[in-house]
Amino acid sequence: MAICAIATAPGRGGIAVIRVSGNDAFNIVEQLLEKPLPYQPRTATYRKLLNTDGKQIDDVVITTFRAPNSFTGEDTVEIACHGSTFIQQEILKQLIAAGATMAAPGEFTQRAFLNGKLDLSQAEAVADLINAETTAMHNVAMNQMKGGIGKELATMREKLLELTSLLELELDFGDHEELEFADRTQLSEITNETLEHIQRLINSFSAGNAIKNGIPVAIVGAPNVGKSSLLNALLGEERAIVTNIPGTTRDVIEDSIEINGFTFRFIDTAGIRNTVDTIEQIGIKRSYQQIEKATIVLFLADNIHNAVNLSNITPSIKDKHLIGVSTKSDLNTDGITQEQWHMLGLTNTNTSFVTTSTKTAKGIDSLKEKLCEIAQTITTTESSTIITNARHYEALLKARESLQRVAEALTQGISGDLVAQDLRETLHHLGLITGQITTTEVLHNIFSKFCIGK
Repeated sequence: MAICAIATAPGRGGIAVIRVSGNDAFNIVEQLLEKPLPYQPRTATYRKLLNTDGKQIDDVVITTFRAPNSFTGEDTVEIACHGSTFIQQEILKQLIAAGATMAAPGEFTQRAFLNGKLDLSQAEAVADLINAETTAMHNVAMNQMKGGIGKELATMREKLLELTSLLELELDFGDHEELEFADRTQLSEITNETLEHIQRLINSFSAGNAIKNGIPVAIVGAPNVGKSSLLNALLGEERAIVTNIPGTTRDVIEDSIEINGFTFRFIDTAGIRNTVDTIEQIGIKRSYQQIEKATIVLFLADNIHNAVNLSNITPSIKDKHLIGVSTKSDLNTDGITQEQWHMLGLTNTNTSFVTTSTKTAKGIDSLKEKLCEIAQTITTTESSTIITNARHYEALLKARESLQRVAEALTQGISGDLVAQDLRETLHHLGLITGQITTTEVLHNIFSKFCIGK
């Protein structure tokens, strides 16, 4: 059955593209044209598109793709029309009247997967590519679209599958216990090699998560040290309310910005201090929660007194990338020096320092540079393929678990049938990533998140 949908962004524009795919795609579209479609594939042709009464709807450009050489692997027609919302809807209406059905979210990509044009990880990368907002996100999505993870997993599965087959062959000759078709030394080497490879992919997930969702940066400090002013300066807009009244920020304020290809999620927190105000106490509690979740902490202080009062925060920032920010330098306050930061213990091995003024913009560019240096460190991984998908990450964790049992069994000399079972589990979990093993429920869950027309 042929499906149709608008493939371009919704709304009015200069040009819109309507896609039709399926065995009857050509016949359905030809019913709306004054002349038949050209047989030559991948050819763009001008046509007048008519309604059922023979009245012209629009001048269009028709591009044809004949199976299997199309995105979906089916006969496909793309109709480029003027971007009027009326014209788009009218063409869809005529296509449905001619026998097409409206595509469900992600149905074109799902058909591409089912017809062997993409593996499941590549299909998921289509959505990531559409949603990419930075250079880093685009590069990761493009690598996966080209089959980056699929190629790596295929190599791993091929080696494991061969050894699994040999182990299972041994089971067929159970009466001859002396027979070993699978070399245990080779199996152990391949198991350890694959475990290392899987671990590298697992380790890359933290970098992938930072690239895909942005690096969380908590802005913390005592009340009135300039946290909200710094957030506004970094974002380039008045996002947070700034007053001289301590405790103005009582809840978490969050916004994202791209700096040199990296996405940062800045979180302005309530000023930390001792207070009897119940609402402010809740805000301070949330500040500590955000510190725990953050990858980078901007610790702000405008003088040594404010920093001393917050010295109990040290345990929370021990493992974070920390930037000590001395604020309000334009007011000629004493500020806080790098040596004082060290004396107070408000540092760790990942600490850097900067002096700022949101009034004069002093230090703001330096702060952005330090943030990008940290981001480069966070997103650098030893794996050439970066995992950004939680489903892939979960499958890799389970594959590692079952393969670790294989390694343990080989060390202990456990029988081949148990080793084969754990190898089959490993292959199962790796196959879930690329779609060699899948279920209708999984497919629905993945493709239902796509936009209609893709």
